[in-house]
Amino acid sequence: MSLKKKIKKELIGTSDYPSNKIFTISNFITFVRLILTFVFLYLFINNENRYIALVVYAIAASTDWLDGQIARMTRTVSWLGKLMDPIVDRALLFTGVLGLVGRGELPIWVCILIIGRDVYLAAGNFIVRRFHRRPIDVVYTGKIATALLMSGFSLMLLGLPIIDGPQLVSASNVWLPGLDGSPVPLGIFFVYLGVVFSMITAVVYTVKGSLAIKRARQHPEEEDVDFLNPEIDDTDEAASVTAANGQAGVE
Repeated sequence: MSLKKKIKKELIGTSDYPSNKIFTISNFITFVRLILTFVFLYLFINNENRYIALVVYAIAASTDWLDGQIARMTRTVSWLGKLMDPIVDRALLFTGVLGLVGRGELPIWVCILIIGRDVYLAAGNFIVRRFHRRPIDVVYTGKIATALLMSGFSLMLLGLPIIDGPQLVSASNVWLPGLDGSPVPLGIFFVYLGVVFSMITAVVYTVKGSLAIKRARQHPEEEDVDFLNPEIDDTDEAASVTAANGQAGVE
């Protein structure tokens, strides 16, 4: 039998206790970001104005932090938002990666690593959810990776500024453009850093997932708590109302 967890009403909508609301400002921003992703992909694939596509992509990428900030400030964090936010992030990354690889402007190994990492994490999340009901929160290294990759892809889409990279590898190396001393868009160095943080994030999620499974096995009773539909505890609010009425009666 599932147990209901009692929590204070004012905690609903916080990061620890998301609500079941759908129509919130932060969720609206998230859906707009998703729509802009498809708009960008259409413009890019159909060889429309490169700079218009970049503007659309940049707007969608730069609002990544906005929906989360609004949700936390207004206490409207929702399960839908926590689900959609990483999905939209991935959609933005994939469209940028595939577009640049298709144009021959980005090494294919970057595409393989980024998409491979996400497939790995998706499979890992499926395994974790068999034992641990509560979703694992987004980690900051993941946010840094997303910011670096989106900034890098935006600059690569723009194609400016062009700089001479350091010659750290042989000039005949075609797998690491920019590190062979050749002139490249500045954005590719953001992409390289983003790939590093992406791999670190994969390790962090692996550790957090393993710990979550371990704790779930040690304390299975915690997994009986219905996190999605907690019972609201209004005792303090009711007590305050009673006390106020009592004081009014005395006066």
